[in-house]
Parts: sequence; structure tokens; C-alpha cells
Amino acid sequence: MRRAANVLSVLGLAAWLGWIVGGASIPLTLSPASATTNVVANCTVTDGDTVRCSGERIRLLGIDTPELPGHCRIGRRCAPGDPYTSTQSLEDALVGAIHIHRVGKDHYGRTLATLSSDKGDLSCWQLQHGQAIYKAKWDDGGLVQRTCPDAAS
Repeated sequence: MRRAANVLSVLGLAAWLGWIVGGASIPLTLSPASATTNVVANCTVTDGDTVRCSGERIRLLGIDTPELPGHCRIGRRCAPGDPYTSTQSLEDALVGAIHIHRVGKDHYGRTLATLSSDKGDLSCWQLQHGQAIYKAKWDDGGLVQRTCPDAAS
């Protein structure tokens, strides 16, 4: 019995290492088992891919939007487009009950999540309205790809 448990532990560790070495892209603190979905309130748009709800900074999963002036770091290839139009688009979609599915935190301490409103998934909204580009390496678990496969391609 003990030997079987040891074998299973070694196999589990090997699978985990294979997944990591295989190039999995995970945020700083992704924990699918502890991912939560609930309703958030008092939400305001910071820019085309970031929202603040009751003081919590939330970064939309799987997308990148144009940066506001002065926010595109030197050497970074930022998303093309008008940052003000992208921000307004997200504001237009932030209506009704806002549901959040948290999946982790990024290196800035923001919550990584999908948000949905009466308009649908907000990452998909931004993609469908031409206000964001899809970033597969930022789509942990492929949540955005599964939600709106036509827009996330």
C-alpha cells in the first residue's frame, strides 16, 4: 500500500514537472482549484483591459488593449489602436450585474479574471469590437478562447 502511494506521488510530480517544462504559461499565483466566480460591485474602467471593483484592481484575461499615453514601456510592443476608444468600449459593456471568475494575480498585484456583464464576457466584447488583441499566452486555461473562439483567433 505504501509503495503504491509512493509510485503515485512520483508519477504526479513527474506529470507536474512535464507540464511546467513543456512551457505552460501561468500567472504568478494561478490556482484553478481555488478559482471563484461571484458578483462584484462599484466597478469603474481604468483602461481598455483593466477595471476596479470596490477597490480591487482586475486585469481582463487573454487580451491586450492600446495603452494610455505614457504607459507603453520602452521596448514593449503595445497593442495598436486608440486607448480612449478602447476604454469607452469597455465602459459601454460594463452594465448590469458584473460577474467575476478569478484565476490568480499578476506581477503588479492585480486580480487576473474574466468579467461578464449583461453584454457578455468583457474580454470577448473588446475583441469582437476591435478594441483588443488576443494574447494566447495571457489566456490562462484558455478561458477566453473557449468563450469566444471566433474572436480569439
